[in-house]
Amino acid sequence: MTTVLSLKDARLALDGNAGRIEILHGISLDVAKGETLGLVGPSGSGKSSLLMLMGGLELATGGQISALGQDLSAMNEDALARFRRDHMGVVFQSFHLVPTMTALENVATPLELAGDRDAFDRAMEELDAVGLAHRADHFPRQMSGGEQQRVALARAVAPRPDILLADEPTGNLDQTNGEAIIDLLFSLRDRHGATLVMVTHSHRLANRCDRVIRLRDGRIDQQEAAA
Repeated sequence: MTTVLSLKDARLALDGNAGRIEILHGISLDVAKGETLGLVGPSGSGKSSLLMLMGGLELATGGQISALGQDLSAMNEDALARFRRDHMGVVFQSFHLVPTMTALENVATPLELAGDRDAFDRAMEELDAVGLAHRADHFPRQMSGGEQQRVALARAVAPRPDILLADEPTGNLDQTNGEAIIDLLFSLRDRHGATLVMVTHSHRLANRCDRVIRLRDGRIDQQEAAA
């Protein structure tokens, strides 16, 4: 079984007004190619911080984090940005769409930055896959929250990432839209064969994962196969 993400004694500490705060305490974890992993736990348990370490969006203050055999801690910001562009898709709770760009432009932009000559054709394919081809020329302000999150999903998977990271992808949506996003997330993951790691408070979403890691106070409290 091929390991695509590997954390060995990963630690994260941040400096604040009250001094140094330990966020993650020695996390060791391997994620296999094609696996779907759910990160759960109470607020403040460190699950979003762990996801950020996996994506190189936060740098570990101790231990080692490798993705696809590359040591993320050895990369500078530019190298990390290129690595994410080429190998990772990230979906946040807040949609982070560019408000002055249409849905099509939002999805096509990362493809253009990667030098894809067919950026707009591929972007339209992904919008169609999330049921939004008819909204391609609309701006974020003209779309509902559920539609904006679908655009964000299309943008994340358009480059065909090896690793897809999602941080509370249904957190800002009502139940109906949230369930639709869950179904889309897994169908897109299946279509592209990416390894999927997500932070969620949703038991329904966690139970669809191959494995669930429960965090508490910055440590792995429990891990088990999902029900």
